[in-house]
Amino acid sequence: MIKETVEKQRAYFNSGATRSLDARLESLKRIRELLLAYRGRFNEAFKKDYNKCEFDVLCTEFYLVLEECEYHIKHLKKEAKTKKVKTSLFNFPSKGYIIQEPYGVTLIMAPWNYPLQLALEPLMGSIAAGNTVVLKPASYAANVSQVIYDMFVEFGNPGLISVVLGGRQENQDLLDQRFDYIFFTGGATVGRLVLEKAAVNLTPVSLELGGKSPCIVDEDADIDIAAKRIVWGKFLNAGQTCVAPDYICVHSSVHEAFVKAVLKYIKEFFYPNGAISTDFPHLINDKHALKVSGFLDPSKTLCGGTIEGHLLEPTVLDNVTWDDACMKEEIFGPIMPILIFDDIDELLKTINAKEKPLAFYYFTKDKEKAKRVFEVSPFGGGCWNETIMHLTNDDLPFGGVGRSGMGAYHGAASFKTFSHAKSLLVKGKAEINVKYPPYTKKALNFVKKLAHIKD
Repeated sequence: MIKETVEKQRAYFNSGATRSLDARLESLKRIRELLLAYRGRFNEAFKKDYNKCEFDVLCTEFYLVLEECEYHIKHLKKEAKTKKVKTSLFNFPSKGYIIQEPYGVTLIMAPWNYPLQLALEPLMGSIAAGNTVVLKPASYAANVSQVIYDMFVEFGNPGLISVVLGGRQENQDLLDQRFDYIFFTGGATVGRLVLEKAAVNLTPVSLELGGKSPCIVDEDADIDIAAKRIVWGKFLNAGQTCVAPDYICVHSSVHEAFVKAVLKYIKEFFYPNGAISTDFPHLINDKHALKVSGFLDPSKTLCGGTIEGHLLEPTVLDNVTWDDACMKEEIFGPIMPILIFDDIDELLKTINAKEKPLAFYYFTKDKEKAKRVFEVSPFGGGCWNETIMHLTNDDLPFGGVGRSGMGAYHGAASFKTFSHAKSLLVKGKAEINVKYPPYTKKALNFVKKLAHIKD
């Protein structure tokens, strides 16, 4: 079945049906239309899978997907336009062009934490670039994935977009096929497998992974703003966010004030009537709940720490050390570890010695200090005096570095990711003959002059 799906898409791509910009625009507009029509069903599905409320679904899933779709509808002609470039004197007279060419049949494998956003944002870029898409949504988010499947059945063009449901076996079967590009979002373990499988056919790959993203609150930070934005970013989607601030490093001089502000905002955001809000998202399943609860430490818990079923209350662990369980791997849950530091340079040495994170956040009022910290710290993307929000800007490429991923997307970067920039040199009859043998002293001196070589 999967093999036949890929073959059907390859035949559709080879027919030239995706080359037309009008056809791409029509597909993007149809997807936007279906998304709006299916919004009610998606809201119900997210409630079943995560207990996510309508506002949360709109802001963290729908809005971002619709914005990505609108971006490509608006900018497609500019993105796909063949660009004229300069050529060298050695090629005089000539013209150079860069042609945006679709790869062909693409595979997009989406994770469970943002199952709509992380499935359809890259899909928009792939369709805009003129590819076909085999989409594999997350099996853990079964209800949302089913609605995605139903929506594209109604879309009615499996040669262009086909959704494959299922778990590990379907993932394995998909990776055994030959694709022209693979876009994977998930964990590093499966990411390695994707690379191994892609290597068989030398298929280019984008990996959007994760890691332990640090957040630093320095001594001169605006503590109230820092606490407010960090609490929001950390507990968004119950911490199941790849760019969530994984752990918070707070300067000792502001530690007490920061903790007080954090507890204030947790109470204000999530306990409006004294009890945990009914809108607070749940962990995805039993397996993940068991994993995340393993990071809890009652001796360091300032608030939360209670788990019932898939609901883990917003938890703060204070005076955490690098040796604690919560610092060994990405938490991916509503647990905020707070570490204390005194010297920013020593802290950065410790952080930079670890794997490169997907995100990095720094709170300070000092512009020069911020510039220095961001310059010396490797990370995929980040914010100064904010968390999470860098990924909402279509003009900022989103992606990881090192173990946190490779490749980038969002807006213009998505089109580039799913396109091959094909170079073309156009030459007329006239030319400079120095490249032809026999090579004379005059020709040699001419080339030396071009290369700025002096004897």
